[in-house]
Amino acid sequence: MIRCGIDITFVTLALVLAASSSLAERNLVPSLERSFDVCPDRPLESEWMQNIPLRQAYQRVLVQDIYRAQNLERIVETGNCDCEIRFPSWDAAEAVFRERYASDERWEMLQASDAYNRRANAARPAAKAICEAAGNW
Repeated sequence: MIRCGIDITFVTLALVLAASSSLAERNLVPSLERSFDVCPDRPLESEWMQNIPLRQAYQRVLVQDIYRAQNLERIVETGNCDCEIRFPSWDAAEAVFRERYASDERWEMLQASDAYNRRANAARPAAKAICEAAGNW
């Protein structure tokens, strides 16, 4: 008899937890809209980057890595973290990609991405300090 009470309590608890977790999951539906707490008017990536075929996504990643490194280094060089400095247009990063890497093989682009990530990671602590002081991190 006691066993039945424990089973009913367990089943009831399981149902309550399942119902509450499904309600919570409904509130966590991802949005495709861009929204940022800091510098909300960031420029969009170029159309070609947004529509690049999956098999060539490494090209998009390289441009993103160039962009990140350029921007973090620019923050450190200028000591300024205004939104226009932190998130400029993508033109400069795309120009570097077209001039230096567009005709490279995939493995060469992956090596370049790695190098730009190392540059960005080296500049990040100083850039973060500057941006936190400006309220833009």
